[in-house]
Amino acid sequence: MSKKRLKRKKLHSKLFTKNRLVILNEDTFEETFSLKLTLMNVFVVATLGAILLISITTFIIAFTPLREYIPGYSSTKLKKDATILALKSDSLTNALKKNEAYIQSIQKVLNGQLEYAKFNKDSILAASEEPVPPLKLTASEEELQLRKEVEIEEKKALTTKSKKKNTK
Repeated sequence: MSKKRLKRKKLHSKLFTKNRLVILNEDTFEETFSLKLTLMNVFVVATLGAILLISITTFIIAFTPLREYIPGYSSTKLKKDATILALKSDSLTNALKKNEAYIQSIQKVLNGQLEYAKFNKDSILAASEEPVPPLKLTASEEELQLRKEVEIEEKKALTTKSKKKNTK
């Protein structure tokens, strides 16, 4: 026999040899518990136990508030507060821009650089707002072609419906 085959036989015999686990009472040497095991059974049970323990731990961390204690995860309350603060800071920035434009206009009037008759608070506030770029709202050639095809199909559908009604 080859060496590989002998090694396999030894490994097989070690894995599947039955052993007895006995728990004895130390004072009376009375057998409390006895169990027949093989090395393969111990390995399988230990592996399944480890997989079960890892999956339960992962489940607990993923679906409970414990995940907030892991670096990188943030609480839902923190995310909500951050969103609210971002919105408030945006609105405060806009209000600050309007106030700055208003103050600059008042300074121009006080310095005599602007006539009083031209001074209007609404026009100043409107000037401080950033203009919205115009959007291109014209249809492309492909869209126009699609519209024509749909219109033709709708006309055909209407004519077939009217023909069916007339025949009934």
